[in-house]
Amino acid sequence: MDVSLPFLLCFKYSVKFMTLTQERQVILFKPQGSIDLDSGTVLSEQMAAVKPQQHQLWVIDLANVDFMDSSGLVPLVKGLTSARQIGCRLVLCNVKAPVKLILELTQLDSVFEIFPSYEDIFAPVTNQQPVVTGV
Repeated sequence: MDVSLPFLLCFKYSVKFMTLTQERQVILFKPQGSIDLDSGTVLSEQMAAVKPQQHQLWVIDLANVDFMDSSGLVPLVKGLTSARQIGCRLVLCNVKAPVKLILELTQLDSVFEIFPSYEDIFAPVTNQQPVVTGV
């Protein structure tokens, strides 16, 4: 991904099923494969290892996630709760249809900010097309 952003890259590393990139004010989580009970636990641990800071943006890019069950929602909700308590913003992007369905069935699609792509997160507000669900 070659996105020009006004942030400096601090570090990047891979974990069992996820790539984490931290920039000055953006933390990018990129889980891969399925997010279920086992992999959701790993995602929760990785998210807990990164302490949110006020005014940071946490992005969970789900482009490489093909399946998520209800137990996979736990790390997302925990992350959102932690982020909001500190004054940090957490958003989702590149949500595929099977994952989107789980978010819609649990009505979490109205709780999370969801963007069609990573680049859309940083687009000027006037150019953004909101993701409409459940219509």
